[in-house]
Order: sequence, then C-alpha cells, then structure tokens
Amino acid sequence: MFRHGIIIGLLAALVAIAGPATAPAQLISVNITVAPPVLPVYEQPPIPAPGYLWTPGYWAWGPDGYYWVPGTWIVPPVVGVLWTPGYWGWRDGLFLWNEGYWGPHIGFYGGVAYGFGYGGVGFDGGVWQGGVFSYNTAVTNVSNVQVTTYNKTVIVNNNAAKTSFNGGPGGIEAKPTREEEAAAHERHTPPTAAQTQHQTAASTNKALLASVNHGSPAVAATAKAGEFTGKGVVGAKNAPTEKAEEHKGAPEATEHKGAAEPKAPGAAPKEHKASPGTAAKEPGEPKGAETKPKAKSEKPPPGSSAKQPGEPKGSETKPKPKSEKSKEPGSSTTESGEPKAHKQAKTSSTPGAGAHTSTPKPPGGAAAKTAGGPPHPAPAPKPAPKPQPKKKS
Repeated sequence: MFRHGIIIGLLAALVAIAGPATAPAQLISVNITVAPPVLPVYEQPPIPAPGYLWTPGYWAWGPDGYYWVPGTWIVPPVVGVLWTPGYWGWRDGLFLWNEGYWGPHIGFYGGVAYGFGYGGVGFDGGVWQGGVFSYNTAVTNVSNVQVTTYNKTVIVNNNAAKTSFNGGPGGIEAKPTREEEAAAHERHTPPTAAQTQHQTAASTNKALLASVNHGSPAVAATAKAGEFTGKGVVGAKNAPTEKAEEHKGAPEATEHKGAAEPKAPGAAPKEHKASPGTAAKEPGEPKGAETKPKAKSEKPPPGSSAKQPGEPKGSETKPKPKSEKSKEPGSSTTESGEPKAHKQAKTSSTPGAGAHTSTPKPPGGAAAKTAGGPPHPAPAPKPAPKPQPKKKS
C-alpha cells in the first residue's frame, strides 16, 4: 500500500513538472482590469525573402501598461507549421493573455480579426504544398520576390470593429470550432527566438506605448523582426496626423463658402441692376455707399416728396434735380401748371444747364422739394407767370 502511494505520488509529480505538452502557454497577468486598445489599421510590408511567414501585431502588457508589438515576417521553426496568434481573453473580471504557438493547423485565437489572412477563424494567407509554402496574393504582399503563389478571394469587412480581446463587456463573442479544438491538442512549438527578441525590443520603445501613441503607433509593422527604423517600416493608418487633417478641413470649407460671397474682380456691381426708383444697396452695406441711382428714376410726382423711406438727409446719394425748369423764350404751361420746358429738362438737361431756373409752385400751394438733394434757400416769391396768348395761325 505504501509502495502504491509512492508510485502515484511520483506520477503526479512528473505530470505537474511536464505539464500538458499540447496546451498553449497562458500568461496570467494579475489585476489587469483595463481592456487592450483596438487594433490599429496598417498595410503589410513586403516580404523580405522567400520562406517567411506573416505574424500579426498585437498589444502586450508591461510595467507602463499596454504597448504595441509590430507585425512582422518570421522564418518558421520547421517546415509545415503555421502560426496561431495569441489573444487577450476576459475571465473572472481580469484580462488574460493566451500566447501564440506554431503547429500543423491553426487553432483558436479568440475570433480576433488581425487581418492578412487572419479573419478571426482559420488562416487564408497560404498553404504548405510539398514542403513549399504557397502564398495567397489576395491578402499577402509578396510581389517583390519569386515565390509560389495563388489567388483566392477573401471577404474582408473593413467596417467591422477592430476589437482586440475575446469575452467580457465589449469583447468578441467567439467560441472555438471543432477544428480549432482539435488543433489545440496537437503538438505545438513556442515562439521562436526572433519573435521573443522582437517583443522585448518593442517593450523598450516608449513610442510604442499606448499611453504615448494613443492606439496609433508610428511603427505598426516591420519587414524584419526587431527592425523599427528604415525601409520596411509601416505606420498605422489611423495615426493622429490624419485626425489633424480632418480638423483642418472645416476651416477650408468655411473659407470656400466665404470666398463665393464677394463680387469677382471686374464684375459689374449689383446696384447697377436695380430697377428705377428702388435702392440697390446690398444687405449689410453702409448707407450711401456707391448708391447713385440715375436721374430718370428720381422724378417726384407733383405735390409729393421724392425721398426714399429711411434715407438720411444730405447723404451722398444726390440725384439730379428735376423740379427746376429752364425758362425759354416763348415757353408755355400745360393744363397742370407745369411748364413744357420742364419736361424737356427731365430727359435732356443736366444739373446746372439752362440760363435761368425758377421753382414753380405745384398745385395746392406746396413747395416742391428736390429729391435726395440738400436744402436750398427759399427763393423770393414771384408772381406766377402770365400765360401768353396763343398765336393765331
């Protein structure tokens, strides 16, 4: 009985030391209650050489919070394996990181749409055929090298939320499929040394902290692991600079709207198109500014004032006086008492023309006023001209 207990204890110890060989490693971070940021949007850099496989970027946790580990091309540890990305999962009020791994089939990665063949379930970026990896050119950037390729259409929803974690409030509600559960029990290989060094380098780059780049890292992807400068570095599309350009767009629209209001250089002013007897001033224009109607439109009817309503006395608008008449020899008056020569002055005479002018009294004895003109001293009263007898023909 004692021997059997020793044997059972030894077996339990061996199982505890070895652990499940097929289960992916899980890093449990204590007291991480803040969800990781959304995934940045970026382009895939060109493949550096044949034989590399794409590993998407992800948010990792460090002493200063979340930081971005750029996506990069990696040489697989052996022929025939594929990369299953890690993902953040929510459990019991905490966020836990499930580490990625290499294996013969793609396992469950939380339903996170990392892009470039990783749409949330499975992998559409390529397949192994006879020890050679064939790339799907629909989702991979491999046109710069000579590799085996094929083209298979992959439906990508660009409007979908780029959530980076599974479960919990606001998380992705995805569950493992049968194929993904079967892949979880296969033999796995942990991340390569190049991948580990890549993440370590990212953890020391302050610009990759989410608190610094606000979820839009300037280095979102690299052509080679650990190289965060130079050719092959790609930044996030939703960087803050694009937001600033959108903010600048509003004033441009305002300026364009305002530019259409002023009159074009050389264009005829709008007041010239006003009808006779109406003010041609634009709304908001100061009174008396460039408003000089023609003399023909200012003829006051007998016994009435020709001033426009609200027009100030003595403004710059000075129409030609029409109440004065030119006294010509032999002139006669009409039935209304208005000299005939006065009618001719309205169309042909100009201010100041004529040898002598007088202001006849209109019917009713009211004094005639000059429309829009300055007040003149009242002339000495004169007897009304006697009508001349008509000459007999």
